[in-house]
Amino acid sequence: MTIRRLPEATVNRIAAGEVVERPANVVKELTENAIDAGARQIDITIAEGGRALILVSDDGKGMSRDELSLAIERHATSKLADEDLFNITTLGFRGEALPSIGAVARMRIASRPPGAAEGWEIAVTGGTVTPPAPAALGKGTRIEVRDLFYATPARLKFLKSERAEQMAINETVKRLAMAHPEIGLSLSHNGRRNLDLPAEQGELFTARAARLAAIMGREFTDNSTPVNASRDGIALDGLAGLPTYHRGTAQMQFLFVNGRPVRDKLLTGAVRGAYQDFLARDRHPAVVLFLTLPPAEVDVNVHPAKAEVRFRDPGTIRGLIVGGLRHALAETGHRASTTIASAALGAMRAPGGLPPQRGYGAPVTSAAARAAAQA
Repeated sequence: MTIRRLPEATVNRIAAGEVVERPANVVKELTENAIDAGARQIDITIAEGGRALILVSDDGKGMSRDELSLAIERHATSKLADEDLFNITTLGFRGEALPSIGAVARMRIASRPPGAAEGWEIAVTGGTVTPPAPAALGKGTRIEVRDLFYATPARLKFLKSERAEQMAINETVKRLAMAHPEIGLSLSHNGRRNLDLPAEQGELFTARAARLAAIMGREFTDNSTPVNASRDGIALDGLAGLPTYHRGTAQMQFLFVNGRPVRDKLLTGAVRGAYQDFLARDRHPAVVLFLTLPPAEVDVNVHPAKAEVRFRDPGTIRGLIVGGLRHALAETGHRASTTIASAALGAMRAPGGLPPQRGYGAPVTSAAARAAAQA
């Protein structure tokens, strides 16, 4: 078998497989680009779970005609000014998202920087580029992606149902919205508005609390306690659910590193370790934690999806999370969650009447309810 060089179009489609696995990846990459561009409002529209259409509009700084042409080239980026991979302060930096999307879909990018006389639009269809042309557009950028994976039909077979893909997109947008409460975000699917989050005002803690309440519900914020800890220049803050406010899965655990949503075994293991004296092994706490540390202390260049990180001193990170969570939980004493307290009250209430005096009426059977009733 003779070794030969693959055509550029084939190379791009192979590389796209690492960056774009499903519609949620496209939404994530485009939304992160908008955040890095300084947007204060991001509007996302999808159709058929993202297969037919993904449209992301923002009011960020936009791109000029020459920048548009560069943006669709692989490994072209504005986010590594000094080419230092150990001092990354933006969500994106690899310069792979736009060329990867353009290699497997029909993509149009329209953009206009502030003060520019006109906007420009460029199109990429299955890796084939159409030169920039003038476009009517206000400040910011609009990226339209249609017929995702039309150029790689085999990938379509691995997509899940429309509803499953939509839910994955919802989850992606919510995670980014949690990390950036100062930015307004909206998400519409098949003409129906699923998410509408205005930009939160005030200090960071106040804005985060309001954004978390809007996404996770008041029940979570009412049944959680603030976390605030620091060590050796590393800060940890967020909200930790009370031990009595637990779930059967870890779906209500949201972890962020320098504003980046991550799924990291070290972090999830630290959360479980902090709660191990409070919860059974098959129960999971609800937490939202924001870890802030110098960029040089964490490597985000682990995987093209940028959802995994590697810490320079993992022991310090784990110790900070475990210690910070345990201290926050200790501050709450034996306070039970409102949901458990309500369940206990309902169990104690006599049928059709007022709650009986302690020691009378039907017994409280669950351990959590008994603890809440005796508090």
